[in-house]
Amino acid sequence: MSPSPSPSRPWADLVADAVARVAAARDAAELRRLDVELLGRQSAMVAARAALASLPPEERRVAGRALNEARAAVEEALVARRRALEDEERSARLEAERMDLTEVRPTRRRGHLHLVTQARDRLEDVFVGMGYVVADGPEAETDWYNFEALNFPAGHPARNMYDTLYLELGPPESTLLRTHTSPVQVRVMEATTPPIYAVMPGRCYRQDTADASHLPNFHQIEGLVVDRGISFADLAGTLDAFTQAYFGAGIRSRLRPSYFPFTEPSAEFDITCVFCKGDGCRSCGRTGWLELGGCGMVHPNVFRAVGYDPEEWTGFAFGFGIDRMTAQRHGIDDLRELVTNDVRFLRQF
Repeated sequence: MSPSPSPSRPWADLVADAVARVAAARDAAELRRLDVELLGRQSAMVAARAALASLPPEERRVAGRALNEARAAVEEALVARRRALEDEERSARLEAERMDLTEVRPTRRRGHLHLVTQARDRLEDVFVGMGYVVADGPEAETDWYNFEALNFPAGHPARNMYDTLYLELGPPESTLLRTHTSPVQVRVMEATTPPIYAVMPGRCYRQDTADASHLPNFHQIEGLVVDRGISFADLAGTLDAFTQAYFGAGIRSRLRPSYFPFTEPSAEFDITCVFCKGDGCRSCGRTGWLELGGCGMVHPNVFRAVGYDPEEWTGFAFGFGIDRMTAQRHGIDDLRELVTNDVRFLRQF
């Protein structure tokens, strides 16, 4: 939306221009660019809202009401055009999928690796190129490897986050389907003398109801570094190098304080929004960032559990969901699409 309103060009004129441009959008990509331009962080709407604070109270109420009405009108136009484009795309797809029963296919269509498998292979390639080795471990784990050795003692409230699936093997709640790939870190440390530079991709399980952003059976990749003199700066540099190697040079990473029992300090790991490149859009909640995973410095109690001296060794760990990263990289807004085995969907990748 061009410049902020003036007596010669009020919000009504600007909204009319914006609605006309939205209605003329030819595809989803153009509509996404308009969304950022009209309502993003650099838009006239946001600038006008910031300027409200400088107005007298009565003028502020009038201007604020006009601004809200203008924003609502633009958002309504965006929603309407988005639905219209989706309807057009659906109609075109149905027409393209019209079956000709007389057609004879000359050859069978060849299969290919699933999208998540492709992502896992590429992640492994990136980390192997950075000097890491790939480690694996059992999916049916003991409580000690999944929780106790990772600084989750019995009764620890953080256990409630994991919605664990227990197996009827041995004493009650002693054997489970692993809730993360962190148990592989413990097994690697038990079997290896530092230094350690390893990644652990694999399948995990939790009692989650499948929805657009959660799956009960999902994939993770975690990384572990143990050596002398490892610092939080090494962690930040590693994640930044990974981000650029996997997503491209224009994507940056940042860390936000968080909490995990097995790391101290702990952080959340964000990347520049791959859809709007940091300008702010619907996919990133107009923040310009997407949450990718968690990380932190390995807790001394974890080192003690595997027989390492935390006064001699330091290290960091990180982890993120392969399914969610895959969806973000390819613009898939529903994780269930990855497990429905719809050949028409899978054939795109």
